[in-house]
Amino acid sequence: MSNYVDVTYYQETYKGTIPSDEIEKRLKKASMHIDTLTYNRIVGRGFDNLTEFQQNIVKEVVCRLADFEYENEDLIQSILSSYSINGVSVNFGSNWNIEVQNGIAIKKDDYSLLGQTGLTCRNLRC
Repeated sequence: MSNYVDVTYYQETYKGTIPSDEIEKRLKKASMHIDTLTYNRIVGRGFDNLTEFQQNIVKEVVCRLADFEYENEDLIQSILSSYSINGVSVNFGSNWNIEVQNGIAIKKDDYSLLGQTGLTCRNLRC
């Protein structure tokens, strides 16, 4: 398994904000999550065999997912799905802006963007 984005792309093209010593690990984890979300279709076809359009979207979503997972690590790792303190409640899971697919939390707009590649289809014939 290889990362779909390297550190140079993340820093220079995407202009991400994850600290340098964390980038490689976060990109690897995000790439693994993309494999889960795409039912390993990228692994099966090979990243280089995707269209340029698909490659660009996958790279963008890997970077966004890495940022999201870094910024929200405590919430994502929490076993709680919701809590309430003094009348203020917080919920984590599928809601208006977060999608949980195959155990992976991802922003809905990022999942929709990844869906444009045709790689997230649940049908075996996709």
